[in-house]
Amino acid sequence: MIHIYTGNGKGKTTAALGQAMRAIGHGLKVLMIQFMKGEVNYGELEAAKQLSNFTIEQFGRPDFVNPENPDETDIRLAKAALARATGAVNGHQYDIIILDEINVAVNFGLIETKDVISLFKQKPEDVVLILTGRYMPEEFAPFADLITECREVKHYFNKGAKAREGFEY
Repeated sequence: MIHIYTGNGKGKTTAALGQAMRAIGHGLKVLMIQFMKGEVNYGELEAAKQLSNFTIEQFGRPDFVNPENPDETDIRLAKAALARATGAVNGHQYDIIILDEINVAVNFGLIETKDVISLFKQKPEDVVLILTGRYMPEEFAPFADLITECREVKHYFNKGAKAREGFEY
C-alpha cells in the first residue's frame, strides 16, 4: 500500500512515526528517509537509536531550502534520498519505507514527480510506502491507497510561539 499524509496542518511526520511505532511493535522493519532534514536534533533520531528495527537516514542540510532558488546541494541530496528509497524498495530489507517531506521536495523542484511515480510502480506488494509533506502532487493520488489531509484549524505559531524540543523537533 501507499499512504500519504499531506496538508497545511501539524502532524504529518508524527502520523508516519505513529504508524512506524505500531509496525515495530509487531516486529516489522521500518526505514525513514528524511528529505531536506539534516543535522538538527530531531527527537525521532534519538528514539530510533533505541529500536533495533527502525532506521532513520537524513538527506539534507540544517538550513532551510529556498523554494525560489534551491541550492545545488539540496537538489543533490534530494536525488540521493530518492535513489536510497529506490534501493530500499527493491532491496526487500524493510516492510515500511517512510519518505518524510518528499511532497515538499517535489514541490520545491528538488526531484521530479515522474521519478516518484516510477518508484510507486517498482514497489513490491509486500512493501508499504508512507509519504509525508505539504503540497502533495495531484498525480500521486491515483497510486495512493490512503490520503490523509492534516488541516490547520489553529496553531500556536500564529501567536509567535517558537518551535519546541519534543514537539516540533
